[in-house]
Amino acid sequence: MIENFQVIKGEPTDEELAAVIMVLTSQAAAASAKDAKAKLTPEWNAPHRSVRKSFEHGAGSWRRSALPHPY
Repeated sequence: MIENFQVIKGEPTDEELAAVIMVLTSQAAAASAKDAKAKLTPEWNAPHRSVRKSFEHGAGSWRRSALPHPY
């Protein structure tokens, strides 16, 4: 993930440099996992599908209840 890494100022030890690289790598992995999860959200259980128009009352309402409604 990290192709080029350059220390501009200072002289970090190998342990410090490894710690910084691990933090950057884990942050990049978490961001890519978050993006992948957002893309895999199924549409069949989306919240807007659970809300529907209520049926009208009155004469012939039982017949209209079987007809498709525009959502």
